Amino acid sequence: MNLYGIIILTALLADYILGIISNTMNLSAMSGELPEEFEGFYNSADYVKSQDYTRATTKFGLFTSTFDLCLILLFWFAGGFQYFDGIIRGWQLHPVLAGLAYIGILLFVKMLLGIPFSIYLTFVIEERFGFNKTTRGTFIADLLKGLALTVVLGGPFLAGMLAFFQYAGEYAWVYCWIVATAYTLIIQFIAPAWILPIFNKFSPLGDGELKERIMEYARKVKYSLAGVYVIDGSRRSSKSNAYFTGFGKNKRIALFDTLVEKHTVPELVAVLAHEIGHYKKKHILQGMIISILHTGAMFFLLSVFLSHEGLFRAFYMENSSIYAGFIFFGMLFTPIELVLSVFMSILSRHNEFQADRFSAETFGEPDAMIHALKKLSVHNLSNLRPHSFFVFLNYSHPPVLKRIEAIRNL
Repeated sequence: MNLYGIIILTALLADYILGIISNTMNLSAMSGELPEEFEGFYNSADYVKSQDYTRATTKFGLFTSTFDLCLILLFWFAGGFQYFDGIIRGWQLHPVLAGLAYIGILLFVKMLLGIPFSIYLTFVIEERFGFNKTTRGTFIADLLKGLALTVVLGGPFLAGMLAFFQYAGEYAWVYCWIVATAYTLIIQFIAPAWILPIFNKFSPLGDGELKERIMEYARKVKYSLAGVYVIDGSRRSSKSNAYFTGFGKNKRIALFDTLVEKHTVPELVAVLAHEIGHYKKKHILQGMIISILHTGAMFFLLSVFLSHEGLFRAFYMENSSIYAGFIFFGMLFTPIELVLSVFMSILSRHNEFQADRFSAETFGEPDAMIHALKKLSVHNLSNLRPHSFFVFLNYSHPPVLKRIEAIRNL
């Protein structure tokens, strides 16, 4: 094994070991004592149930990560990449079509292997804890829709990237960067109106006190509200959520129907104020800029390593190819992504604190936001006391007790 292989193998094992350590520490940090802040919101039986849910999902996650690691190592060291490459080359396709076939088939097989795990998570674990509302028909429809979107949207994009690196010379990475950025912005712009409704029904929020309070708040903070929509999240899960999507005139705020059902009007306005806070604090723009810079750096490094024979030899490849190089570079990029993901999580947690503060200060009812956070934690069986190291590696949002403490300190 050469240096490339050692780096990639070390990164894969380090990621796996860190996952085991952080998850073990997270489980050991759980306490049977209900935090004083949640007295009156959690009864003892539900609190025990939330800890059982954390244990079940953690053990399942460890099992799936072990399976994934064993699968990739077996395929790698058994010469699977070279064997499959030989089959594709035997078809004598155009280089771009060969790349689509090579990457597409590998991704399709990976998806098929992941289906049993998705079924178990949805129909066993989520069912056991009372979350699952997904029917078999909806589950299958979601799989097929997701596959169709991947082919329709991802296929032409991947073909373009392969073609640029095949024919555009030393500046191929620049063209890829420009096209990928434009493509991402277009998808984000059209997603609220054309893509997301494929999976969920978006209904404009009806007239009533909630809509009046929301519109009043939007005028107060000078936020141009294109629309507030209620989505049928209850078709798949009883969990609650809200999110901001789109940008420009096409930006929307979506509230799960389960959220609307379980929260008071002030709590819902506080949650919406939090989402608007992300926009007002430029978190959406910040994320887009970071994503664009990340994409450019990734394509530049890809252009550098695609010409290194050692990268292909690490996977026992007899011939170099752009399509195989895409996959191998993705694995080589793993240690960088691990570090970047930690920093992005730190930034995300900082932004969540800012959005909470914006909600509390502009809406003027901090207790409404605190109550909303508590109810969300109870309904979603959230872990109230995650280990700090697990939070450092994995949490995009601060633990709920930290968020409540920050709001009270205002």
